Parts: sequence; C-alpha cells; structure tokens
Amino acid sequence: MYLYVLLGMIGPWQIVVIVALALLFFGGKKIPELMKGLGQGVKEFKKATRDEASGIANPQKELEAKSDSE
Repeated sequence: MYLYVLLGMIGPWQIVVIVALALLFFGGKKIPELMKGLGQGVKEFKKATRDEASGIANPQKELEAKSDSE
C-alpha cells in the first residue's frame, strides 16, 4: 500500500526534479529537438490511426482506391 502511494502521486517537487535531471542529462539545446521529434511522432501516430480507422469504416473506398491505382 505504501509503495502505491509513493508511485501513484507525482507532486510539483517530483516534476522539478525530473526537469532538472533532463536538463543535466540532455542539455538545454537538445531538449527542444527532442520535443520536436516527439511531437512529430505523435502526429504521425494520430494520422496513421485516423487513416486506419477510416479504412475500416469504409473498406469499399479502400478497394476502389487500390483498383484505380492498378
């Protein structure tokens, strides 16, 4: 139970420690590059899931698109 309380609650001091460690580990110039890459990855993931969901919702359109390209 005590372990759950320690791992379940992240307060402002824990966030400050995590940010400080990230600055020490990666440096101030590298963090914006890492965040940009992370943002692009999330964007691509959302696009892929949206494309996949629309393909499942409209399988006929997907088949027509494949037959038109051939």
